Amino acid sequence: MSSITQRPIYLDYHSTTPIDPRVVSKVTSVMNNIFGNPSSLEHFYGTEAQSLITEAKRQVCNLIKCTSSEVIFTSGATESINLAIQGIVHQARNRRSEKKMEIVVSPIEHRSVLETCFNLEKHGIAKITKLNIKPDGNIDYSHLRTVCSAQPILLCVMAANHEIGTINNINNIGEIAKQFNVPFLCDATQAVGKVDIDFNKSNATFLALSSHKFYGPKGIGALVIRKGTAINPLFYGGGQQMGLRPGTLNVPGIAGFGEACRLRALEMNYDEKLIKNKRDKLQNLLIQLVPEIIINGDLSNRLSGNLNISIPGLKNTDLIFLIRSKIAISTSSACSSGKESSHVLKALGLSEDIIKSSLRIGIGKFTTEKDIDRSAKILADSINILKR
Repeated sequence: MSSITQRPIYLDYHSTTPIDPRVVSKVTSVMNNIFGNPSSLEHFYGTEAQSLITEAKRQVCNLIKCTSSEVIFTSGATESINLAIQGIVHQARNRRSEKKMEIVVSPIEHRSVLETCFNLEKHGIAKITKLNIKPDGNIDYSHLRTVCSAQPILLCVMAANHEIGTINNINNIGEIAKQFNVPFLCDATQAVGKVDIDFNKSNATFLALSSHKFYGPKGIGALVIRKGTAINPLFYGGGQQMGLRPGTLNVPGIAGFGEACRLRALEMNYDEKLIKNKRDKLQNLLIQLVPEIIINGDLSNRLSGNLNISIPGLKNTDLIFLIRSKIAISTSSACSSGKESSHVLKALGLSEDIIKSSLRIGIGKFTTEKDIDRSAKILADSINILKR
C-alpha cells in the first residue's frame, strides 16, 4: 500500500483488497476471546458465538438490503456460485423429465460461473446459451428478452465485471428475468462495497459475494437466496444454515465479514468518489505520457477503481516482468492466472494484439496520490523502454 516500505505499489484491488485495520482488530479480538461453536446453544460459549453470527448477518443485510434468513455464509463467491448453479440444476432434475436444461450466461462472467456451467454441459446435464454483449461489455437487452422468453432454468449475469469494470443494471436485468419467471444468479463479487446493491429491488434469485473484495478477510463470503427458492446442497453432514451449507461456521471470518460490511455501508460513497478521482488522474497521466494507450470497456459506466488498458505492439507479460518489483498489477483475473488470454476481452471482439497487450489496474481506498504519480511514471518509462 505505502511506498514508504519500498514494497511494490499495490494496484490489483480487483484481485483482493488489503484488510482494513479495523477489520483485523475485530477478527483478532474474536479469535482471542470468543472460541465457542455457534451450534452449541446449550451453553454460554455457543450462544456468545451465535450472537456474533446474528450481528454479522444484520451487517450484511444492511449493506445489500436483504433479510437475515436469506443469507448463507460460505467460503467465498466461488463456493456460493457453485451452490447456486449446481443446487438449482439438481433440484430441477428432480422435477423435470428432460435430460438437459438450459442455462443462459453472459460470456464475460467470472470463470467460477463459466466453468461451473460448462462442466454441467460437458456431463450432458445442461445446455449453455451465451448472451450477446456489446463491445463495451454491456448486455444486449433485446437478446436477453429473447433467451428469457424460452424460460431457461437459470440466468447468470454479474453486477460488475472483474476485468473491465463495466457495471450492469441488475434491477433491469432482474425485472426481465422476473417477467419470464427465470431464476437469476447475480455474481456481485466486484460490486458489493463499491456500488449500491439492493437485493430486494434487484429481483435476483441468488446473489454471491466475497469479503476480501471490500477490505475484509479472505475465505469468507455469502450466497443470498431469495425466500421460497428450493435448491439442493453441495455438502452433507450437518444441519447448519438450513442444511444448505453444513459444517462448523467460521466465526472470526464471519465477524470480520460483518465488520467490513458495516464499514462499507458507512464509508463507501465517500471512498468511491476519491478512488474515482485517483483512477481518472492515473488514466489522464498515462494518456499524456503514452498517447497510443487504449482504454477498454465502458468509460462512463465502470467501477471507480477500474482501469483496463492496452498498449498496441507490446506484450503485457513483458511489461509486467519489467515492473513487477515496482508495481503489482495483473493481466486479468487471479482465477485466470496462467491460463489463455482474457476471455472477457475476446468476448468484446478485440484483436489478439490488443488482448495480449492489456493490463488490469485496480485502485482502492489505500492507494495514495503519491502512488498514482509514481505508477504513471514507472509505467510510461517501462513502456518506452520496451518500445525502443
